[in-house]
Amino acid sequence: MRQGSRLLLALVILATFLPMMKPSYSAPAVTPERSDSRNQVLDYRRDIKPIFEQKCVACHACYDAPCQLKLTSHEGVKRGASKQRVYDGTRTKNAEPNRLYTDAMGEPAWRQRGFFSVIDNRNGEAALMLRMLALGQQSDWSNNERLPEQLDIAITRANQCSKADEFGSFARQHPQAGMPFAVTGLTDREYRTMATWLAQGAPVPEQQPTLSAELQQAVTQWETWLNRNSPRHQLVARYLYEHWFLAHLYFSDTAKDGQHTFFELVRSRTPAGQPIEVIATTRPTDDPQGTFYYRLRPRLESRIHKTHIIYPLNNDKMKRLEQLFLEPKWTVKTMPGYGPDQAANPFFTYAAIPARSRYQYLLDDAQYFVRSFIRGPVCRGQIATDVIRDQFWVAFQEPEYDLFVTDASYRTRVKEWLTLPGLNANLLSLGTDWIAHRDARNNYQTARQQTYARHYPQGPDLAHIWNGDDKNRDALLTVFRHHNSASVVTGWQGDTPSTMWVMDYPLLERTYYALVANFNVYGNVSHQAQTRLYFDLIRNGAEANLLRFLPSKQRNPLLHRWYDNSARIKLFTSYADVDEQTPSRIEVTPRQPLADFGQQVLTALAPVAGPVDSLNRCQQPDCVKPDEPSTVNGRQQDIEYQLKRLTGVTAARLPAIQWLPEVTLLRIESGDQRQIYSLIHNRDHTNVAFMLGENLRLRPENNTLTILPGVVGSYPNFIFNVKQEELPEFVTALITMKRAEDIHPLADRFGIRRTHPRFWFYFHDMHRYLQQTTPLEAGILDMNRYLNL
Repeated sequence: MRQGSRLLLALVILATFLPMMKPSYSAPAVTPERSDSRNQVLDYRRDIKPIFEQKCVACHACYDAPCQLKLTSHEGVKRGASKQRVYDGTRTKNAEPNRLYTDAMGEPAWRQRGFFSVIDNRNGEAALMLRMLALGQQSDWSNNERLPEQLDIAITRANQCSKADEFGSFARQHPQAGMPFAVTGLTDREYRTMATWLAQGAPVPEQQPTLSAELQQAVTQWETWLNRNSPRHQLVARYLYEHWFLAHLYFSDTAKDGQHTFFELVRSRTPAGQPIEVIATTRPTDDPQGTFYYRLRPRLESRIHKTHIIYPLNNDKMKRLEQLFLEPKWTVKTMPGYGPDQAANPFFTYAAIPARSRYQYLLDDAQYFVRSFIRGPVCRGQIATDVIRDQFWVAFQEPEYDLFVTDASYRTRVKEWLTLPGLNANLLSLGTDWIAHRDARNNYQTARQQTYARHYPQGPDLAHIWNGDDKNRDALLTVFRHHNSASVVTGWQGDTPSTMWVMDYPLLERTYYALVANFNVYGNVSHQAQTRLYFDLIRNGAEANLLRFLPSKQRNPLLHRWYDNSARIKLFTSYADVDEQTPSRIEVTPRQPLADFGQQVLTALAPVAGPVDSLNRCQQPDCVKPDEPSTVNGRQQDIEYQLKRLTGVTAARLPAIQWLPEVTLLRIESGDQRQIYSLIHNRDHTNVAFMLGENLRLRPENNTLTILPGVVGSYPNFIFNVKQEELPEFVTALITMKRAEDIHPLADRFGIRRTHPRFWFYFHDMHRYLQQTTPLEAGILDMNRYLNL
């Protein structure tokens, strides 16, 4: 049968099948895009992939892609969907990992793992994807109206993941669940293109990345460097691999037209020059079982903001690594093995490498490492993130004053207490395992306080805070929690938070291994619970480190403020006592100890602190002055003069704060230009010491708003589009808002709801903005948390 005849037959089948799904449905006619399209073979890269990236991957991208249908790569499209959940906080046994390009290769292998096709036409029926798209075309969403209340769009919803033979029943029960889900759908042209491609058999070519000679040379250089044979080189390469396996690596010296190819570091059975055969261990710390080689593999998936955590490789980086790890004199007496004991305590596994080298390596790219455990796979969902406050500042201890780095006898004495939980995923021993790890950590915390008190009887001063070597802006970071996700930015952003962290080497390394290297997203409830509970101890340790910098009389009041109400019991039973005797050489005002301390740090670290955050911290009315909007700078001043009316207050004075989403993106049009601001809702808690019952610990009257230029976060909850001349009216509406329901008329006028005719233009304009302002870090945002305001 000729190609045109096969296509015509498929279209006839489709037209007759769709009306039968439900009597009230009227299937849209599937007509050729052009008169000759029956003979036109569509090109996947040119015609189909752009549609996926415009309308589909905003949901179907990460581990939490509905039904594990990842449309970010050719392999993901061919793999299809699965009924198995990745994020499951109730499973008692570890699930089988299903990572693209790692755990299986090719359709037959994925079919054996229970994945089913969404693009195949079988038994005379149209492809499942086309039926889902056709069902979506039936949803006649009103022009920027709210979605029906009964339509569940939460990330916690139960996805049906129906197979082809289940679709009829699914469509009858869920007539509004077509694709794209609960959002303005495909244009008629996009729909016809998809229908034509699927009717043609949905050909998806193999992805064969081609590297320029310059890129290939860089790959060879780094693979050679990582695969050297001496024990010292092997141990350093293993340490680097465990810290880079999640990174999107790029060669900053080889950009072509400003575009970079990103790579991932994998372990392969084959050496350089041969096709990569990935060793599919669950964790990077697992035993590779035999001879292996470190290889750099080009990343084939679309760039997704949440997972796009970048790390540069270049000649300067190689020299720096040589300087840190190989110039110092040290030897490997016995090469450490692999297994749970080695993975659980990197301080034993990598004891031969100087602690100073390891710590400085982490500090050099502190934002990458903090971002990897704040934005990585562990931080999906409320239980994963409710261990942290909604906004806090992070600083690091100066290596010269970190006793774990400088005092070998102290390091030897305490490192056995630093073993991490979670590697033993036995549900029956969860309680006893956790108690043992908690007690070990508290023994370490007590020993740390006593040792520091002996070494520094007068306490620390500001020199004990790492100053970024006067050039590295990663020295000061801000973490924002957005209820069920989180993000990290450089500098201390926003108003003074209720808590701060000071991380030393043991804290930073343990956090990385607990939440990244040793975290198994497919792990059972025991593994997930132990990981979450240990992060609670890490937060407590970082807060205790901060308290050491404050006068002794200020410590207990702050501690009790952080652990109010129900957490008082846990404070006395689960955490080590805080040192209330050793003084500090830093004086602060008793009325505002954290604000005073923060300002002293910002002054001392001025070369790396960045510009003053006058939008959120300055309390004077003339901090941001209005200006004539004749220049870009003038427009920005005028905008920030208006936005400042929303900052520096709590929800007790400005109730609208508590009704705003976690992350609101504000797009302000100024003539033919636009500016983007992020309105970040910081919720206040009595404490964050428990996994459950968060709603009982909220104090909404104390909530605040941080407003930052640009796009913060990977999961926008809503977008407002406001013309600059209307901004005073928009701000006034927020200031005068009295009820939660009042946000709906604001969304009527300025909001970009999921049903907005140009929703996708505004949503992807955030991506375009990222490409213009931070092109290396730009990626497609995720709309799984976009709300129905």
